[in-house]
Amino acid sequence: MRELELLDTTLRDGAQAENVSFSVTDKLEIARTLDAFGVGYIEAGNPGSNPKDMEFFEQAARLAFKHAKLVAFGSTRRVGTPVEEDANVMALLRADTPAVSLFGKSWDLHVTHILKATLEQNLECVEDTVRFFKERGREVIFDAEHFFDGYLNNPGYAMEVLEAARRGGADVLCLCDTNGGTQPMKVLEITREVCGRFPAVRVGIHCHDDMGCAVANSILAVEGGAVHVQGTMNGYGERCGNADLSAIIPTLQLKSGYKCVA
Repeated sequence: MRELELLDTTLRDGAQAENVSFSVTDKLEIARTLDAFGVGYIEAGNPGSNPKDMEFFEQAARLAFKHAKLVAFGSTRRVGTPVEEDANVMALLRADTPAVSLFGKSWDLHVTHILKATLEQNLECVEDTVRFFKERGREVIFDAEHFFDGYLNNPGYAMEVLEAARRGGADVLCLCDTNGGTQPMKVLEITREVCGRFPAVRVGIHCHDDMGCAVANSILAVEGGAVHVQGTMNGYGERCGNADLSAIIPTLQLKSGYKCVA
């Protein structure tokens, strides 16, 4: 049976759903349950933007998980700020999780119009931040934000962003359909292209459900070579939600011959 990695982001991305508000106690209990279920990675919050998340990580450090690695989430360093002086980066480091998820811009439009940076400056931010955490012993999952939009607009640059993360030592290159607008066959085609370009790095998929295709897109990404799948239980998440792991897991494990949970 072929093995896949699951990253459950119910406690981070799922917490952005309307009318969802987890207390620290809630998050600890959910994390225990996800670990008992056999999920490999639990992305549990952004310590740089939410003090409650830092409190969770401090308490969760005393838990003994059987299967899961806790993951803290944050962004690559700000343009013009050395990585060691970036407050969000340092908060992520203080969370002291064995793995971190770093998101960075992969759509050239967002680099120039949101970051107000050059394309080369963004590549430096990605590579510097990934290397910073690798040198400190963290497993690094690089979330390429708006990857599919970026690839369709400028495939060469989207690939350069992944290459920068790889040079920094990223363990996973996760392709994000951040606005949930990519069609399934495009996800398959592009994921296959990325896997061919980066055969030595694990490729992941992170889908939102704005077109109702998040589960299908996640499954097709696996068929295209992705081995790391991100989602939330029951599809909780901002706007229309995230890919629903409660649908993805049985589909892949019971029908497609993949081992998703321990």
